[in-house]
Amino acid sequence: MIETIRAAFVIGRRDFTAIIFSKAFLFFLLGPMFPLLVGGAAGLVGGQVARDIDRPVIGVAMSADDSRQLLAARATLAVEIGERRLPELKQLAPSAQGMSPEALLNDRKNGLAAVLGGTLDKPVLTGTRGPVENYGGEIAMLSAFAENAQVMQLPEVETRLVQSSAGNEKQKRLVTAQGAQVLLFMLTMLLAGMVLSNLVEEKANKIIEILAAAVPMDAVFLGKLFAMLAMAFVGITVWTTVGFGLASLSGPVLPSLPTPAVGWPLFVALGIVYFAMAYLILGSLFLGIGAMAATVREVQTLSMPVTMAQLINFFLAMYTVTKLGEPIEIFACLFPFTSPFAMIARAAQDGALWPHLLAVAWQALFVVIILRIGVFLFRRNVMKSGNAGRVRAGRDKDGGGKKLFGLFGLPGRTPMAD
Repeated sequence: MIETIRAAFVIGRRDFTAIIFSKAFLFFLLGPMFPLLVGGAAGLVGGQVARDIDRPVIGVAMSADDSRQLLAARATLAVEIGERRLPELKQLAPSAQGMSPEALLNDRKNGLAAVLGGTLDKPVLTGTRGPVENYGGEIAMLSAFAENAQVMQLPEVETRLVQSSAGNEKQKRLVTAQGAQVLLFMLTMLLAGMVLSNLVEEKANKIIEILAAAVPMDAVFLGKLFAMLAMAFVGITVWTTVGFGLASLSGPVLPSLPTPAVGWPLFVALGIVYFAMAYLILGSLFLGIGAMAATVREVQTLSMPVTMAQLINFFLAMYTVTKLGEPIEIFACLFPFTSPFAMIARAAQDGALWPHLLAVAWQALFVVIILRIGVFLFRRNVMKSGNAGRVRAGRDKDGGGKKLFGLFGLPGRTPMAD
């Protein structure tokens, strides 16, 4: 076990150094900037389009007095309950009074979604199913409000504020739980996918055969997995530093999120631990699957079903956020591929700590199981040179293992060139 850990450390240091000091790593750090810029632009455009779609224009074809009272009632209520909660009304020209509602709706110049006719006590709303069903109640309220002039002056509501309430605190912690799940999932999927192609190049260059002859394949897999995890933490550190720097220039550095049940310091620590566990679980699976692939094309083919399966796991974990303590939530906490996401949501809503200790131990055990299965399949299906990948005690003590350690500069080891 000690020799395996030492060999894994050598493999991990080799891979980590090669990745960090490569030119491609700089582009990797710049990679998330482009999706964020595109996503931000798409969000602004999509939000504006959604606002335009959600607020269809309703033409008012009533008499002049009724139209004036209706628009005045809308302006008063908009101040009290908000502009977005009321339909947008457009007073039609006097020439449109004699036109039928169907003709007004077919006129492309007006761009009306519905036409409001009749009187205040008997309004008639003409339009397609969507606007009629969505705004029928609001039109009835506006008509009743406009008909009674004495109600135009709304009473002033006395407000009394409290620091918190049980229901409000629960709803706010759900926001923290969901936000943590989304962040954890996005970081895991962004960074863990690189493990799929980790062994392809070394298999093509026959380097894997040298590694397999020198150290146990368990050490190779373990070293590569933790090297990629260390690289992921370097990337997250850089992105977090840049993000905090940019946020400090424009306003508050931290968003005003509700405090989780375990407190912010412990919640952040659990977030780091669960990210590492989610990365190791998914990365060990990716490493085992990628080890079976012979070309980059096969890696790309394999990545799609694996990603879709992980999306299903994430949706299951998100579904259980509001099911705390129910069987489906307990299953999500126990199922290894959803456990990190379900447990980080539980940390936001429940202050108990012992479930997290059990969950981390169970997740670490599952990482070992997946790695062992991946190594077994790799030896059986890929390494076909007899005892390749199996290190005898004598050879590991005096032969290839010493040479590999010497190659990467550990003291007291003989270089492989010897």
